[in-house]
Amino acid sequence: MSAVAAMFHQPVLKNRRTLLERAEKFVSDVYFTDCNLRGRLYGETCPLKSLSSFMTSKRISFSEAVQQTFEPCSVGDSFGPTWWTCWFKVFLTIPDAWRGKEVHLCWESDGEGMIWRDGQPCQGLTKEGEKTSFILTPSLKDEEPHSFTLYVEMACNGLFGAGKDSAIAAPDPHRTYTLQRAELVVFHRHVRELLTDFEMLVDIVKFLGEDNQRGYQALFTVNEMVNLCDPANPSSFLGTHSLAQKFFSQKNGESQHTVHTMGHCHIDSAWLWPYEETIRKCARSWVTAIRLMEKNPDFIFTCSQAQQFEWVKQWYPGLFSEIKHFVKKGQFVPVGGTWVEMDGNLPSGESMVRQFLLGQHFFQQEFGIYCKEFWLPDTFGYSAQLPQIMRGSGITRFLTQKLSWNLVNTFPHNTFFWEGLDSSRVLTHFPPGNSYEMKGRVEDFLKTLRNNKDKGRVNHSALLFGFGDGGGGPTQLMLDRIHRVPDTDGLPKVQMSCPDVFFSKLEADSSLFCSWSGELFLELHNGTYTTQAQIKLGNRQCEVLLHDAEVASSLALCRNSAFQYPSSRLQELWRLLLLNQFHDVLPGSCIEMVVQDALGYYQEIRSSGSRLLQEACTALCLEQGRAMAAFNTLPWERTEVIALSNHSTTSNLALVKVPSVGITSITASVQPECPVSVIVQEDGNVLMENGILRVVVNKTGSLLSLCLVKTNREAISDSCCGNQFVLFDDVPLYWDAWDVMDYHLQTRKPVVEVDKPLSVVSAGGLRGTVTYTLRISEKSSLTQDIILDAMCPYLKFSTKVDWAESHKFLKVEFPVRVHNPYASYEVQFGHVQRPTHRNTSWDWARFEVWGHKWADLSEYGFGVALLNDCKYGYSTYRNTLSLSLLRAPKAPDANADIGQHHFTYAVMPHSGSFQESSVIQCAYNLNFPLRLFPNAPDQSSWSAFSINPSAVILETIKQAENHKDALVVRMFESHGSSVSATLTTTLPLREAILCDLVERRISAQPTPVTASGISLDFQPFQIVSLLLFFQ
Repeated sequence: MSAVAAMFHQPVLKNRRTLLERAEKFVSDVYFTDCNLRGRLYGETCPLKSLSSFMTSKRISFSEAVQQTFEPCSVGDSFGPTWWTCWFKVFLTIPDAWRGKEVHLCWESDGEGMIWRDGQPCQGLTKEGEKTSFILTPSLKDEEPHSFTLYVEMACNGLFGAGKDSAIAAPDPHRTYTLQRAELVVFHRHVRELLTDFEMLVDIVKFLGEDNQRGYQALFTVNEMVNLCDPANPSSFLGTHSLAQKFFSQKNGESQHTVHTMGHCHIDSAWLWPYEETIRKCARSWVTAIRLMEKNPDFIFTCSQAQQFEWVKQWYPGLFSEIKHFVKKGQFVPVGGTWVEMDGNLPSGESMVRQFLLGQHFFQQEFGIYCKEFWLPDTFGYSAQLPQIMRGSGITRFLTQKLSWNLVNTFPHNTFFWEGLDSSRVLTHFPPGNSYEMKGRVEDFLKTLRNNKDKGRVNHSALLFGFGDGGGGPTQLMLDRIHRVPDTDGLPKVQMSCPDVFFSKLEADSSLFCSWSGELFLELHNGTYTTQAQIKLGNRQCEVLLHDAEVASSLALCRNSAFQYPSSRLQELWRLLLLNQFHDVLPGSCIEMVVQDALGYYQEIRSSGSRLLQEACTALCLEQGRAMAAFNTLPWERTEVIALSNHSTTSNLALVKVPSVGITSITASVQPECPVSVIVQEDGNVLMENGILRVVVNKTGSLLSLCLVKTNREAISDSCCGNQFVLFDDVPLYWDAWDVMDYHLQTRKPVVEVDKPLSVVSAGGLRGTVTYTLRISEKSSLTQDIILDAMCPYLKFSTKVDWAESHKFLKVEFPVRVHNPYASYEVQFGHVQRPTHRNTSWDWARFEVWGHKWADLSEYGFGVALLNDCKYGYSTYRNTLSLSLLRAPKAPDANADIGQHHFTYAVMPHSGSFQESSVIQCAYNLNFPLRLFPNAPDQSSWSAFSINPSAVILETIKQAENHKDALVVRMFESHGSSVSATLTTTLPLREAILCDLVERRISAQPTPVTASGISLDFQPFQIVSLLLFFQ
């Protein structure tokens, strides 16, 4: 044996650090690249024949771009500013000498790029997403073209927008983007394969740890590979690769955990970039995934959000055809079933239903499938009604991971049954890797294995890989890593799976799974219940408007044969509303550009929706007259004071009684049982009374007393004031628009400086009103009208705030004479209870919670409810109810909430429970105004629908999606009780059939219709939908 060979086989000191670092340096892209393996990844280079460009402030089509005038440019040039687009024309010639070699176009810039070839998008180019080269040919042949022209569309923004100084900061509008590299290179595929071998083995050494025998086997294997591999001699590569393969092929035992990998590319429909840029992000990411599918037949790519598919269908029809092809092959897998990945807290119940209705119908129409899995990995909490809504939409499985972000408590499960308000259950999985954008590394597999909180119960976990949030998706390198270790001793088993295969594995062995009952509350990002108040207002108002337009249009369809139901336009408006419910838009955690887009969409909904409502109301009256009519879209009779015009003077008010889901002509005001009185007392306080409530207001607008007249029960706590505005410092740890931290509660400052003292606006009769102005700070002020209407059981606070704060949080408090360890909050189709104490860390983490139109704190026989028309953030501690009004974060929108705000809230003391005292109905009344329209017959009053008992609410009346001669009515049980209910209608009903939330028949047999109506049984919080066919 030669001396050289003897040296090769001499034992090496078992020093883990030196052997590991030796292997790391051998593949480093920083150290020793002149002689290590990484330095051999690329071979010869060749400059482009020519490179030219043009800039545009608009996002234009390829066909328009190629008609422009391109000017010469060079590598190193900069382009911009932010949000502009630079189109490059790339003319290249591959040298003949590169015959048989793999040739790439290397392209590096700090903007997001897309390669176009022959008029079609080919691949995304994103340095942040590790996509910096485009394969021109895997092996150059004489017969293929050596010269051709490509186009590169470069967006002047990064994968995560253009934040100034930090990722979530407001965008820098003046940033420029540099083309750092553009050339042809020879790519050494065999070097890439060896680098992957080395990387995987090095990571096994690092992440199995110093005490692991298998880790040391990997260490000595990789050291031998370094010994054997000569970067300058490719003939040494095969033997080196064989050493790695021998290690990777050593198998696990049969009991080893299986990790199911799925390609994924979470794309926020808007966040740190506008909606329009998301369209291009989808194209860049998805076309890249298609290229990977062509080369990797086992590659599975999951993709959610019907809206994004619709965008690609509209703007990239060729790519959409390719997607449909790979959907049929089972590689491109639509998931989720919703229009967008919406916020899981703030949309109304009906909005959540529409997310699934429009999403599932889109996937069925375009791909012939209904999604089986709800996919919502990045939303800030999950309503307790989602399991029922999922199951009603044909979905029994749910995947997310966001609760891994909990700030205080660790959620105890990864795989479990989630049980909703009505006891509906869905199989739920949180990928134990706690991410939806893993990279297929050894660390990811081991993290997935070790983090599994259901060891012993569950032997399968999901791993989603691919760059996400800003798009990008999987890469070939990620796939190569996964392919290395399908069954390698020391690691979990790894297999590419689709969601159906994965969940089927879980379902087959689910007998030991635990259950979680109620909401999945995220202990973070609770500032999103309040941030961007104008978006919250727009959402609530547009939900109400579309509800009313649909009710009016449905009744007009049944009463007037000439009326055409505006289904197409209503669908367009619903799509806009659902788009704005995306989980970074409705929560307010987006840049100012997105806020402006969202507000524009709300304005479009308001404008078109109001027109549709008026047209339908006009069609409801078969005869013309001269009276003003009031239309009530809610399923109970309402007696309310309304303004007959925009000028709510005393002479312009009327007290009207309008039947359930019906119309009445207003010919004269109903006389109240007890008129409102407003009296200024000697001490300057004002006494307001309407026979139901007696209120004393001081000069700062605070309530000294709020009393139920009938029982003489005082609601305000001793030595306290209700309607107390308080200001807090609001500086989170990092996530500015997202987070309110518990320590903000230690900075409470009452707002007491009076700018304009209390004065009487309306002295009573049908309405009593007082007004005042407070100075919040040198920059901000608040003007409020306190309104007490005749026969109204609640006191309204119509509020205008001029807001110019920075990192402040405004709330209003009502300390009340009620004791209960739990408060109730309205959620979608029901309510939940949350603690008013801080006994445990789980209780403390709910210091700021979300709710919809009302919150209530009751004890036996008495309670106080807080109602609102556009707010979602609440806090109840001990006996104080608080409503969150305004925040002032500076990132990612530096101007968030700055400006003027109008909102209304109300306080309602009541006898008995909130269910018995109609708190739920009163909150609806506050949000759903009686709709006025002219030219109605002088004597006209009719009701289309009513339902009894009051526990069941008729929530929705709309035209059926697939039956133009039918309506869908949706009801839910609101009290938390089991009841039998009767739905009655004056319309000529022929047949009623139970259906699910996506309007598929549940039973072939119709529901019996009798002279008294349709009888239905409800379980607590159950949602029931009916298809109604009319004669």
